[in-house]
Amino acid sequence: MYDGYGGPVLRRLVSPRWLGALLLAALVAVVCYNLGWWQYHRHEAKVTRNALLDEHYRADPVPAARVLSPSPLPARANWTRVAASGRYVAGPLYVRGRPLDGEVGYDVLWVLRPDDGGADVVVDRGWVPQDASGAESLPSAPPAPDGPVAVVGWVRPGEAERSPVSRNGSLASISLRQVGEVTGLDPLDGYVQLQSETLPDGSSPPRPKSPGDPDRSLGPHLAYAYQWWLATSVGFVLVGLGIRREERLAHPERYPAKERRPRIWDEEDE
Repeated sequence: MYDGYGGPVLRRLVSPRWLGALLLAALVAVVCYNLGWWQYHRHEAKVTRNALLDEHYRADPVPAARVLSPSPLPARANWTRVAASGRYVAGPLYVRGRPLDGEVGYDVLWVLRPDDGGADVVVDRGWVPQDASGAESLPSAPPAPDGPVAVVGWVRPGEAERSPVSRNGSLASISLRQVGEVTGLDPLDGYVQLQSETLPDGSSPPRPKSPGDPDRSLGPHLAYAYQWWLATSVGFVLVGLGIRREERLAHPERYPAKERRPRIWDEEDE
């Protein structure tokens, strides 16, 4: 950068113009540094999610009452595989705007009342596509069994309330408060994403489409983090190149042009 003329270059650096550019480069570096950590934390969150999936997803189911309670679901309990037996007492409730395999449809919720007298549990029985007549009409879905049923599934946290219940009765999210408001019941915090249902005779009733296994991809967040951190130096490099160019233009005698090497095709033309 200095080419033997550090003094002139430094004098340009402390000029108001280049000090401003240096300050801007520092601000850009701070922003890039924090964006890098933001992406890194997103990567860590997915690593933690995968660790929970490894621990819970294929594990033997535990009683749902051992995991669900009126209190908010602990993050550590997410994806715990649970079992419960009882009867469906309310439903179906449709949750709109749910994507699956490139299509938008509805998740179908029912409320299960356990045989052991515990509090009601919200069960997401699966997904159905949007009705052909449009979003104003709710689609049909396989009905929940009328009698006793044993369910196995995974505990998931309730979702934030996004908007009021629509005119057709559908919800914008799996808001357990709204489920309670619509049904007049008081379900436990958290819900069960259904894996299987079993009737007393051992058969399985028809159900909406299963959403399949959860996404386990880590995404590009770690690569983005490294890119942001590398970008912290870009502003300083541009300032250095700008000062060097300005100095060369102001004092060309100090920077003799390098001898231009002839290209092969130039030699052949001679």
